[in-house]
Amino acid sequence: RRIIVPRAQESAVIAALKGQLAKITLGDPRRDDVRMGPLASLAQRDAAREAVAQIAQEAEIVFGDPDAAEPIGADAQAGAFMAPVLLRCAKPLAAVAPHAVEAFGPVATVMAYDRLDDAVALVAKGEGSLVASVFTYDPQVADTLVFGIAAHHGRLLVLDRDCAGESTGHGSPMPGLVHGGPGRAGGGEEMGGLRGVFHYMQRTALEGSPARLSALTRTWLSGAPAPVTAEHPFKRDYEALRVGDTVETASRVISLDDIEHFAHFTGDTFYAHMDEAAAKANPFFPGRVAHGYLILSFAAGLFVDPAPGPLLANYGLDALRFLKPVSPGDAIRVRLTVKHKQPGRRPDYGEVRWDAEVFNQNSETVARYELLTMSARALNEIPIRAAV
Repeated sequence: RRIIVPRAQESAVIAALKGQLAKITLGDPRRDDVRMGPLASLAQRDAAREAVAQIAQEAEIVFGDPDAAEPIGADAQAGAFMAPVLLRCAKPLAAVAPHAVEAFGPVATVMAYDRLDDAVALVAKGEGSLVASVFTYDPQVADTLVFGIAAHHGRLLVLDRDCAGESTGHGSPMPGLVHGGPGRAGGGEEMGGLRGVFHYMQRTALEGSPARLSALTRTWLSGAPAPVTAEHPFKRDYEALRVGDTVETASRVISLDDIEHFAHFTGDTFYAHMDEAAAKANPFFPGRVAHGYLILSFAAGLFVDPAPGPLLANYGLDALRFLKPVSPGDAIRVRLTVKHKQPGRRPDYGEVRWDAEVFNQNSETVARYELLTMSARALNEIPIRAAV
């Protein structure tokens, strides 16, 4: 609704806009030669015309006539047709209507600024908006404008010559994003996609013991029972696995030779692994320490069951944290627990999320992460739902 431009570019922008607006064909949107159809109703058209009249008290119309339309293949009187209208506000900092009045139709007002601070002030006069676009290739201009106007918008589109060709436009919705603007733009959330579903769902906070909450949420929580299974969980198919099933491994000592071999084999010869004096000078390490990824690799070696079985693949890690250094001579062990299960995209496997906690010889946690795997399903146990 407002096009805020540098004063030196105002005339060129208006001329360019008029040239493009002149190409728009108004009429029956079913026709191939029509680019713009009517508004939603005659009442909306009348409201848009009234809005133009209010804005025009403090601005001049430089293109279009809100009361005249010559639609192609349609009746101008019966349809809610309105031709594009472009206005120019000569003194935008002193104006009110061009900022406060929003015409829900093909209407925009050009207003010029002399300094970037003035541009930010003009944006603020609009009392909040769903989205704004910033067009610049100057990093300082982009920085000043984005941080200056972000508080007034739910979403900002920053366009330059690198991405303009890929842009889907100023008003393109992103349903999964919280981007409803403040003030006049409303409630802070776009109601599309899953967010719109969650908005209408009952949400309740649960409090209780880890055991009770794990049972209720079907997700293992730290502190809940973690029964060690006699059979390695990797040998159980998806249906046989239970949330909380756990394997605890034997220990493995990490030697200095292990660290040096890993360093040379991978090329990761970071000084904390190779230089005792430099490592001790680091505030985080007592001396040379094992690589974090060496710990992960050795941990996998401790808990993996090597034989073919229902565990099909490891497809990633989440929430990985290295919490305590492991020095040469330390021994690590792993506790691996089924944290959560959900069916896969195909009926022959399910996704299993495991809580992996790595301990040293003092039972201190040195690393923790979530392991993600695919486990085969027993096809004869998959419930079949009849189509209704």
